[in-house]
Amino acid sequence: MDSRDTAGGEPGVARSYETIEQSVLIVGAGAAGARTAIELVDQGIDPDDLLVLGKRGHGDAHTTWARGGINGALGTHDPEDDWTIHAADTLNEGHFLNDPAKVETVTRRMPDLLRELDDWGMAFSRTDDGEIDQRYFGAQSFRRTAFAGDHTGESMLETLIDQAQARSIPYRENVFVTRLIASGGRIHGAVGVDLDTGEYLAIEADVVVLAAGGYTSLYARHSSRDDENTGDGPALAYQAGATLADVEFVQFHPTGMVGDRYGEEWDGRLVTEAVRGEGGRLYNADGERFMERYSPDQMELDARDVVARAIAKEIDEGRGTDAGGVRLDISHRDRAFIQERLPRMYERFAELGVDMATDPVEVAPTAHYGMGGVVTDDSGETEIDGLYAIGETMAGVHGANRLGGNSLAETVAFGAVAGEAIAARLDGDHGRDSTVFHDRVRHAIAALETVADSDGVHDPQALFDDLRALLWEHAGILREGSDLATGLDELAALRRRATDVAVGDPTSRSFEFALNLGFALDVAEAILRGARQRTESRGAHARTDHPETDPDWRRTVVVERDSVGAMRLDTAPVGEPSDAIQTALDADYELDYHQLE
Repeated sequence: MDSRDTAGGEPGVARSYETIEQSVLIVGAGAAGARTAIELVDQGIDPDDLLVLGKRGHGDAHTTWARGGINGALGTHDPEDDWTIHAADTLNEGHFLNDPAKVETVTRRMPDLLRELDDWGMAFSRTDDGEIDQRYFGAQSFRRTAFAGDHTGESMLETLIDQAQARSIPYRENVFVTRLIASGGRIHGAVGVDLDTGEYLAIEADVVVLAAGGYTSLYARHSSRDDENTGDGPALAYQAGATLADVEFVQFHPTGMVGDRYGEEWDGRLVTEAVRGEGGRLYNADGERFMERYSPDQMELDARDVVARAIAKEIDEGRGTDAGGVRLDISHRDRAFIQERLPRMYERFAELGVDMATDPVEVAPTAHYGMGGVVTDDSGETEIDGLYAIGETMAGVHGANRLGGNSLAETVAFGAVAGEAIAARLDGDHGRDSTVFHDRVRHAIAALETVADSDGVHDPQALFDDLRALLWEHAGILREGSDLATGLDELAALRRRATDVAVGDPTSRSFEFALNLGFALDVAEAILRGARQRTESRGAHARTDHPETDPDWRRTVVVERDSVGAMRLDTAPVGEPSDAIQTALDADYELDYHQLE
């Protein structure tokens, strides 16, 4: 690596920056990024040819917040389960808007990948016979969600980081990637900023992997930390010329924390689906177990969109708690059972003065997962040669609604798939054009310099909060055409305000929020436009003015950037499942919730 300086101090000219040359740059240090790096090394790629960049401290990725479990048809308790039934459940939950080939990739690979994690030392919960235990999760036909108590994501990421470190895979933390450098239909690298030092970075690479998460932190109530899942991955790809799809599909998890008793810090934080998977029951303020009305067969373990809308309706019709939620109660289980199976939840609420063994907790829907993302081929590569997108940054696996337990599964499955594909293409003949690369880098850094120390009127963090409120109001759980149009008008006004912001230097929080806002505005526009265009209700997308599912709308809404930078929408057809998966669909497997009673 070296440093380059466009000397002279001319207005609008970038200052010096550090240059790094790598074969593969991985943007995102969570499970998807880590698993890709591991696969590359195991396929024979020299670790020194890789670099993993994390926006936060190493090991502090959003993966750790995925608590409930990871799916794979091991058949620990239900030997009749197999990958085809897992695929059928995934397609059913996605309302058949999923890419069947991607679904097959995940479901076929997951049993072996779970065993691999086990071999690597992941602390799975065990049956009495020592097998990997599996629990019920919503909308699944069998017990196929493997887990480590209620800290599955944390345990999985620790395992993957241990494996990455054992392979001496290089990484840098606290680096914010702000722009991808692409031209002529291929990727050349990326530009970023070291948030600790304020130094600009130019990473020239033959392959870039986006594993930078999703976009649900763009909502006022969400299950992420405020500075994660702000749309970086999809926006980076879109701004570089890649296509997005399904962005209008936002999953609102039924059970986010709500209530003054928990404090503002905890508002929207997830109460894992594992609580319901272990038998937790939902009650309204009248003490009625209301899911009996909405889903008498699957009850609390129906699909997330069904349960979230049921809770929202109870609250809207005046049967919610004073805090604007409902009650989730698992006190009919023994204390020892709760402490063993849900240790993090038990500890969290105990610290907040609630004993889950005797009292319910208050919950309400919270924005949790974006089903949409970047369009890729079967190995995770976008239409930009050398640019890959995996994990929550990628579209296709989940369709209109994600099956609980499939997010962690997707990260390791497509991490392995992308790693295999990238290793096969690295042949040493890179064909780099460093002149083009550095010319574009200088323009990108000059734009960052314009943002830094700008003396405008508006606070970027306050504008970000306004954006969150806008999406919650106009593109939330229930949507209507005129509301979506109003949301687009308000978004245009917010864009204008965002051109006049007060920003500090590149180490400041205001600088980071200003960059987050730039990404968020594009993704928010895609959500609103996609939701307005889709004139039906399907999965997590519920239109009150178009309440029925329209068979003619079994198409994805794709989002592209035109030649003048405007957003253009179109639709694309969805593929058909393989014969093996169709056989499982025709068998019509379904969970009998009352096995838990």
